[in-house]
Amino acid sequence: MVSLLLFPGQGAQKVGMGKDLAAAFPAARDTFAAIDDALGTALSRVMWEGPEHELQETRNAQPAILAHSAAVHAVVRGSLGEVAGAAGHSLGEYSAYVAAGSLDAVSAARLVRTRGELMHAAGTARPGAMAAVLGLGGEVVERCCRDASGDGRVAVPANLNAPDQTVISGDPAAVAAAGEACKAAGAKRVLPLKVSGAFHSPLMAPAGDGLRAALAEASLAAPTFPVVANATAEPVVSSAEAVRLLGDQLTAPVRWVESVRALALLAPGARFFELGPGTVLSGLLKRILPSAESLALGSATDLEKFLA
Repeated sequence: MVSLLLFPGQGAQKVGMGKDLAAAFPAARDTFAAIDDALGTALSRVMWEGPEHELQETRNAQPAILAHSAAVHAVVRGSLGEVAGAAGHSLGEYSAYVAAGSLDAVSAARLVRTRGELMHAAGTARPGAMAAVLGLGGEVVERCCRDASGDGRVAVPANLNAPDQTVISGDPAAVAAAGEACKAAGAKRVLPLKVSGAFHSPLMAPAGDGLRAALAEASLAAPTFPVVANATAEPVVSSAEAVRLLGDQLTAPVRWVESVRALALLAPGARFFELGPGTVLSGLLKRILPSAESLALGSATDLEKFLA
């Protein structure tokens, strides 16, 4: 069996996540415990018991999703066969590097905790907004964002999730104007997102130096299989390139459609596995590559069925 791995990003978190994994699998339980120790806080308690507002904080949501993905991978990695490559959506790219051996789960959890704190600080210093545009092509969305930008305000495509789904990000007034232009151009819906900043936009630039410093200290190893980078939609095989592109990722769009297509080219006909909470990426995969075979592995029941 040849496998391609997908790892979810922020937004997949929910109270109770991973609790069944810890109860069913020692490898998952050990992963959660090690990350709790590394962060010096009971992150797993927040994941399993809430309160929800605490889990939704960027500084908690990011390491929580990574911990869940790393726990799933720790349980199933021996049963995935040959892994030809991986990709992760935004923070999920860090989970992909854990699977590829560039980072251990503990180091990655520390990194994404820092990343979440820096992103929150940038969003506090310059409040931003994000909105999902549904039912409109990416080129049209990009034009609407460009037309809505100016006079010191900016709106950009931030997550190119599917051929007909793009998330826009930037200053609130520009995002609102771009959203209205998208509706006028034929978008089915424009949905404001609950976020603490304008992620994957120029508004995140102040977080860049701090994140690059943290990445340099983390000492990433070269991945054992290619990881397709969000910022370029190209496979990464060196540690230096991984560090550079993870830094660029803060302000660059998540080129998910191109990333999935590039990943599929690494092993045509391979089976995709989504490792972590939720099934969002499996749903997007069907819209990007309708014939692709995929399996979401996030719950203890999912893993038990797969391992059996």
